[in-house]
Amino acid sequence: MKGSCLCGAVGYQVDALSTAISHCHCRTCQKAHASAYATTARVQREHFRWTSGESLLRSFESSPGKLRHFCSVCGTHLVAERPEQPHVILRVPTLDDDPGVTPAMHIWTSHDRSWICEDEPIPRHPEWPPAN
Repeated sequence: MKGSCLCGAVGYQVDALSTAISHCHCRTCQKAHASAYATTARVQREHFRWTSGESLLRSFESSPGKLRHFCSVCGTHLVAERPEQPHVILRVPTLDDDPGVTPAMHIWTSHDRSWICEDEPIPRHPEWPPAN
């Protein structure tokens, strides 16, 4: 699957998602994406590669050890990572291709804002899902 930023300057390729897609409601995702939640999935590093514009990436350490990578031209947040972990956290909406699966859960709903109204029939977890 191919993906890119809003302006198209940065591109990447993903061989496969490593986890289910989830909607993360944590405060840092809300702020980083200016949204009620961020739609993410893990991708093992060996299944992710930059295909263009890597020199245009900038990073922000949003919490100790967690880097959020974004396009310096348009600001699109593409992935986050903790360098010691074997995966990156892909921002699924930046995929140009359909991943073929739908979101499986909401996480960190304990951070929901009072104005969020969700009626989707998928599991909701107050923080991480069980066994994570």
